[in-house]
Amino acid sequence: MFFEKELNTLHKANLYRNIEQFSDVKDFSSNDYLALASRKKSLKKAYKLVKKYKTFAPKASLLVNGYHPIHKKFEKKIAKVNGFESALVVGSGFLANIALIEALVRRGDELFIDKEYHASGVLASKLIKNVTWFEHNCAKDLEKKINLSKAKRKIIAIEGVYSMSGDLANKEIFKIANRFNALLIVDEAHSSGTIGKNLLGIFDYYNLKIKPNYIKMGTLGKAYGSYGAYILSSKEIKEFLINRAKPIIYSTAPSVFDAALAYINLKYIQKNGKILRNKLKKRNRLLKKYLGFEPNSQIVPIKQKSNKEAKLKQKELLELGFLVGAIRQPTVQKPILRIIIRLGESKKTLKRLLKLLGSKND
Repeated sequence: MFFEKELNTLHKANLYRNIEQFSDVKDFSSNDYLALASRKKSLKKAYKLVKKYKTFAPKASLLVNGYHPIHKKFEKKIAKVNGFESALVVGSGFLANIALIEALVRRGDELFIDKEYHASGVLASKLIKNVTWFEHNCAKDLEKKINLSKAKRKIIAIEGVYSMSGDLANKEIFKIANRFNALLIVDEAHSSGTIGKNLLGIFDYYNLKIKPNYIKMGTLGKAYGSYGAYILSSKEIKEFLINRAKPIIYSTAPSVFDAALAYINLKYIQKNGKILRNKLKKRNRLLKKYLGFEPNSQIVPIKQKSNKEAKLKQKELLELGFLVGAIRQPTVQKPILRIIIRLGESKKTLKRLLKLLGSKND
């Protein structure tokens, strides 16, 4: 009644979305890169850890009375593993991006943000005044624009692995941030747990020494097989966020159980990193044989001519038992099939999917 016209328009443009529950499918759509979302041993260990404490839910915001010993335990672990001074748990990656951008970019500052940054960053940018967008992953365009800036503080926002294209962050951008003494926010939602010698993400991948101007945001709902997020930074920046970031101050603290599960899975990745990394690499190499290229990350976008074609191919693959993403506007400029090369499915199953994709894109 109230939005009938708008919903009809979405249907006609093949942009209508609905929530579905999928079962008995081969999952090449989710961000569960390491298949930890179905690791029962982690579930049991997390339950055992939470059961040790009197309370098992956050009860309030972090600042009021929601900071649980397990939150602290996870923060210490994730900061140490990544080489940062401090860590801060947050309810979700979406909230973390809102917190970082809205809180850190003050009057007289300027935010330089990649044109393909996540939607949470796009939303956050609307809450501040001085925003400059630079061409996707283009260090030259960023340098040109940052050179013209008269801002007292410069903040750059990029992703480690871009969620739709699978592109790795340009290493030159880190050098620019250092040269201009700019704060560098790196959204590592899709790079933590998937790239780098120790599967720690883009800083690990480029073997970069952590500096005071670096800020890493990561999520727990992808490679870490849980839910929530964290921000890694200097102690000073953490202190500032605690005092200024509204999603941290006014949101109920993250789930205690999910923090425990992420803690257990982080330890598992640390212990089995080499094995997991090799498994990921072997799957990625299969794409060279069947699709003619080897991706740098676990995200494989396949361009589609139209929204209708994207949905049609997704449906055809689903009927054959394979679930892939059909990503349309406004998430991407042009529609794609988004394939996630994850460990939850066997190499044999992946080969079957790649053969089908190869034949459908000839």
